[in-house]
Amino acid sequence: MLDFDLAEMYAVETKQLKRQVKRNTERFPRDFMFTLTKKEFENLRSQIGTSSWGGIRYLPMAFTEQGVAMLSSVLNSSTAISVNIQIIRVFGKMRELLLTNKNILLKLQQVEKKMMQQDSKMIQHDVDIHMIFEALKKLLHPPREPRQRIGFKP
Repeated sequence: MLDFDLAEMYAVETKQLKRQVKRNTERFPRDFMFTLTKKEFENLRSQIGTSSWGGIRYLPMAFTEQGVAMLSSVLNSSTAISVNIQIIRVFGKMRELLLTNKNILLKLQQVEKKMMQQDSKMIQHDVDIHMIFEALKKLLHPPREPRQRIGFKP
């Protein structure tokens, strides 16, 4: 998460958040927080549509899950603590969802590999199971339907 987003959530100014982080650099190692490079920031700016004249003067800081957790000890307020709890819960849910999907895909690959090794001996039961796995794969990776064009049509 970026410093200006966190500052908004914690109801503090971005410069105050940056100041507290700089005063406590030992609490924010590279795997907790890093500053975006100029190229990364330009790429981000083009994606979010920030104006090129004004706004941010310094490159933003990006915080990992651990860095966000550390911010609650640096920004010691009730707002910071309650926001931090919610953010940590969201990170936990995201990790849980990623691991669940990864485990499902790994198990599907293992069973499919086993089925392909026994391809010559497939009986109707195996064919049915194979069809179920194909359907599950489609659910995990649904195809994108082409969107209808909007705007001027000749």
